[in-house]
Amino acid sequence: MINKLNAVFTIVLVVLVVSPAGAMDLSEHNKDAMKVTQEFVMTLGKQMASAMKDGGVEGAVQVCREAAPQLTGDISRETGWKVTRVGTRVRNSMLGMPDSWEQSVLIEFEQRKSAGEGFEKMFFSEVVDEPNGRYFRFMKAIPVKKGCLQCHGDDAQIKPAIAALLKQHYPHDLARDYKLGDLRGAVSIKRPL
Repeated sequence: MINKLNAVFTIVLVVLVVSPAGAMDLSEHNKDAMKVTQEFVMTLGKQMASAMKDGGVEGAVQVCREAAPQLTGDISRETGWKVTRVGTRVRNSMLGMPDSWEQSVLIEFEQRKSAGEGFEKMFFSEVVDEPNGRYFRFMKAIPVKKGCLQCHGDDAQIKPAIAALLKQHYPHDLARDYKLGDLRGAVSIKRPL
């Protein structure tokens, strides 16, 4: 009897070690989150390109200010997830301020970049227990590209008219002085489980 109990205990212990309580395969969640992220980035990119073509950098500022929050809101309502963009330095503290989990992931992204990893496939996800529930959390890095520097670069890269427009719309703007290839922020997804 004792040998049978020891065998059962060993099997249970092995199962717990191999598959800890609460562990889950995140691959399907990651695929879903990556698909939503790519659709958001592509849609926003097309709107930005169209705005730049029609209205120059001023048009792009308008897209970032109005269309991007609308787009994340639409996706959030469609999916039931919280979809946002967060920044390493925020332009609009009401919309782009990372929470503590997002801040820690942004720090990890910076470390991964410093270690030589590219931003193209850089993401992070995990299941997080919070006071109001359990969530799948996902972030995909957003790099600074050449076009971004017209609004997010240093004073020499931002035309005076654009600087004035940014100051008008974002009086507490911190999202400047980036360099090409810097980490700008991330698309962040919070999905209830």
